[in-house]
Formats: sequence, structure tokens, C-alpha cells
Amino acid sequence: MGSTSRTLVVFAALIVIVAGLKAAEDLVVPFLLAAFIATIAVTPVFWLEKHRVPVAISIFAVMVTLVIVLIGIGALVAQSAGEFTDRLPFYRENLTAQVNGVIAWLGQFGIEISSELISTYFDPAKALELAGSTLKGFGTALGNGFLILLTVIFILAEASSFPRKLRDVLNNPERNLPYFARFAENVNRYIAIKTTVSIATGFIIGIYLTILDVDFPVLWGLLAFLLNYVPTIGSIIAAVPAVLLALVQLGTGSALLTAAGYVVVNIIMGNVVEPRFMGKGLGLSTLVVFLSLVVWGWMLGPVGMLLSVPLTMTAKIAMEANPSTVWLAHLLGPAGALPNPTEPIGGGQADNPDDERKAPTG
Repeated sequence: MGSTSRTLVVFAALIVIVAGLKAAEDLVVPFLLAAFIATIAVTPVFWLEKHRVPVAISIFAVMVTLVIVLIGIGALVAQSAGEFTDRLPFYRENLTAQVNGVIAWLGQFGIEISSELISTYFDPAKALELAGSTLKGFGTALGNGFLILLTVIFILAEASSFPRKLRDVLNNPERNLPYFARFAENVNRYIAIKTTVSIATGFIIGIYLTILDVDFPVLWGLLAFLLNYVPTIGSIIAAVPAVLLALVQLGTGSALLTAAGYVVVNIIMGNVVEPRFMGKGLGLSTLVVFLSLVVWGWMLGPVGMLLSVPLTMTAKIAMEANPSTVWLAHLLGPAGALPNPTEPIGGGQADNPDDERKAPTG
């Protein structure tokens, strides 16, 4: 088969896979959430096993904690998003009145702008509605809690035996297992560091908005936490509805303070704290981030948008783990040095590839 034929076959297969994912959205979304949660949960499970806690007890303890956290987040999202949706007409009316006031003020200086044109091509209230629908979509996905938790349990139960299975099926395990081990270790570290930074970002934003007396500060802190997984674009999307709400509720001064708070927090977290632990070379180009946001969002809805960068980043880490695909990982990343496939995220020495607790988790 010639190179052109192979390219066409690969392209056709890609279209079939994308169409299948789109058609199976209701099934794929809970599974992806389960895999994402399992990647986070596997670290404490292995830590407990390392301290001689039996596997069953380790998984049970972590799952109880996850259930409590997920129930709390689900209840918070349901309550806050419901209250916010109920007040949306009020916020929309006030925001429209303020926009019309700005148009009238500009008209005093001879700058004529049609309010119909503004509402047609640029409706700021849509940002508030988008934030509400995004959180509702995430809450709906969490509604499949039993299926998600059951899948997480099975993934964690299989995690420790997965290296032995790989060793049995690989033709050359001594050559290939190090790639799988580095991939699993880097994915675990990336998700752990990114989640920690995202939690800190959401917590700080929530406290700051509480001080400013902006409505629903916990909701905006949660939105900042979720969208922090999407670099650059995510922080902008998370800030827009909170700034607009501060403008409607408290006025221009509070809106400017809200925007300034988002800028400061995201600069510190995104340009100082996160690179300190993950390294400057770990990331995606802005174009890849935007395209992944559009593609995964189109295929899987709001949850796909939230997981777009972790999913793309996982593919990039997998390419970095294999020297033959490092060049492709470099194309997905920002401008800089070629990634080193032998160096784990955060620096230091790569772990022993035969260590079963550093194996892929799902």
C-alpha cells in the first residue's frame, strides 16, 4: 500500500472514530470522567499500598472520600446553578440597560451605535447564560455518579495488575515497558499538579469574590477551578461572567476589581507556580489549545471542553514517552526546546519501569 493510500485510510479511520465518539457521547462522557477521576485517585491508592495498607482497604478509603467530594460538588453545582439560572432574567435585564446607557453616552459624542446590532452580534448576557449551561452540563454528567464510581473502582482494582498483563502481551517488554512507565508517571504527575493548582485557583477566586460581595462566589470559584484545566482561554472564559455579574450587581469599580483579581491570580498561578512544578516545556501551543477546546467541546459537550486539554495533554505525553514520536509532541507544544522523553514531569530521575505502582492506570 502506497503512502497516499495509507494516509487516506488513516484519515477515513479518524473520521469514523470521531463520528463514533459523537454518536456515543452519553456513554463516552461518563467513562472519560471516570478515567480522569481514577488518574487522580490512583496516587493516594498507591501511597496507601506503599505503607502496607491492603489494596481493598486502600480503594475503599479513597472511594469513600471521592463519594463525599462528588456528592458535595454535585449538590453545590445543582443548588448554585439553579439559583443563578432563576436570577438570569434579572441580570440580563440590568446588563442590557447598562449597555443601552453606554450606547446613549457614546451618542452624545456623535458615535452612533445600533442597539439591535449590538444584541445581534454581541450580547454580553450570553456569557452569563453560557456559564450557567456549562455548570449544568457538568452537573448532569455527575448525575451518572453510580456508573462513574463503579468504573473508577474497576480501574483502580486493575491498576496494580496491568504491568503484568503488559509484560505478557508485549513482544519486547524490556524495550517497551519503560515507555509505558514514563507515560503513566508523567500523566499522573501532570494531573496531580494541575488539579492542585486548579483547586488553589478556585479557592482564591472564591475568597476574593466573597470579599467583593459578588453574588455566587462559590459558583465562580468552582468555574475557575474547572476551567483552569484549559490554559489561557479557560481563565478568560471563567472571568467574563463573574466580571459581568459584578458590573450588573455592584457597578464599574467592582467589575474592574474583579477583572484585576482574575488577572493577578492567573498570572501568578499560570506563569509562576505551575511552571515551577511542571517545567516550562510542558504545555500546548495556543492554537492546539483552541482547536482541542472546539473539537472536544463539539464531540462531548461541556465536559469535553473541560477535559479537552487534559485529553490532548495525555496524547502529547504519550508521544513524548516514545522517541519515535517526540517530533510530533514538539509540534503540539509551545515554542521551545525539544521535549526529553527520558525526563519525568517536574524533573528528577525517571522511576523504575518495572515498578508496578508506576504503571498505566487506564
